[in-house]
Amino acid sequence: MLETVKYLLGSAGASGYGSKSTAEQVTDGCPNLSSVTAIITGATSGIGAETARVLAKRGARLVLPARSLKAAEEAKARLASDCPGSDIVVLPLDLSSLSSVRNFVSQFHSLNLPLNLLINNAGKFAHQHAISEDGIEMTFATNYLGHFLLTKLLLKKMIETAKATGIQGRIVNVSSSIHSWFSGDMIRYLGQISRNKSHYDATRAYALSKLANVLHTKELAQRLKQMEANVTVNCVHPGIVRTRLTREREGFITDLVFFLTSKLLKTIPQGAATTCYVAIHPRLVNVSGKYFADCNEAWTSKLGSNSNEASRLWAASELLVSRDPKSVFDPLSAND
Repeated sequence: MLETVKYLLGSAGASGYGSKSTAEQVTDGCPNLSSVTAIITGATSGIGAETARVLAKRGARLVLPARSLKAAEEAKARLASDCPGSDIVVLPLDLSSLSSVRNFVSQFHSLNLPLNLLINNAGKFAHQHAISEDGIEMTFATNYLGHFLLTKLLLKKMIETAKATGIQGRIVNVSSSIHSWFSGDMIRYLGQISRNKSHYDATRAYALSKLANVLHTKELAQRLKQMEANVTVNCVHPGIVRTRLTREREGFITDLVFFLTSKLLKTIPQGAATTCYVAIHPRLVNVSGKYFADCNEAWTSKLGSNSNEASRLWAASELLVSRDPKSVFDPLSAND
């Protein structure tokens, strides 16, 4: 109850910020980012677009991957208008396609740019069951597995950039408090919903993907520490924000629900605050493997803090990005 009251009031936490803080406010006074190159997925609308705008305003060079190049070019034009002189690169990327992820990374490497900041922000809530071209349930493929491979393929560049520049690299995985709604065997459920739609529940599939983001953060932080890499990774819950994530269910019911819960919703600038805070605030130097909400460190679910599950998911993910998923799910999943 107390936490809810603090949220509604926007009371500041240990960081000095709270639920009502905006992305501009939490980055005010941060160092100029003119020497920083950032990749932000899902930056054509919503929280991602506001994150991109604020980072561009602070001087960062931005690389905007997008499935729709038209939408990306429009986002670039808006950024150029709001932030004259900003350096923005647009590249094609469909996160649900592993080959598209590999093509994007190849194109990015060909630009010979450094990479200081990777913000894995893009998200999808698929109300209808669908399977990616790689044979993976679409929500998981888009929200988690594509980002897992993207991060894996860009990690060497981030480590090299940090070593060459002395600027600590940061990876930010955008998750959700909904990750706590998933319970059970992650790999088994993923196998079930990737083989057929009879087990599919849109909310549970979304929660699974967001739990995977949390566990990815936990495992990657351990691996970066073992490598003694000058790169951190943290996970954020942006809050409940009305964005295009709900675009498949616009209508009277959706509008009514959002109206009735409007006091609990954040504006897009407030929703982008935690991402921007974790991405660039000096206070978070050397902070890694943590989960943040309202610009303060928060607790994950019990499953989200399970190191064994994090390792198990990582192993399964390595197999999924390198092999036919049919050959992966059978030995990793329990019998249905």
